[in-house]
Amino acid sequence: MNCLICRHGTYVPGKVTVKPERGDAIILIRDVEAEVCDICGNYVIDQATTRKLLEIADERFNTGTELEIIKLKSA
Repeated sequence: MNCLICRHGTYVPGKVTVKPERGDAIILIRDVEAEVCDICGNYVIDQATTRKLLEIADERFNTGTELEIIKLKSA
């Protein structure tokens, strides 16, 4: 599939860092499996992984975290 942003690259399996923010709080979630454009770096994350990321972020934000770096564990 061609990249949705640059329209020239192709998506290849890779890992990215996702940065959810809420107010002044930021969480960096590293090693997230995604399909990454080989030209511009745009990425697409599957629905199950997105759900997991949202759960992690909500949990951390609700405990008052202001800054945290997490390495995502593979299933």
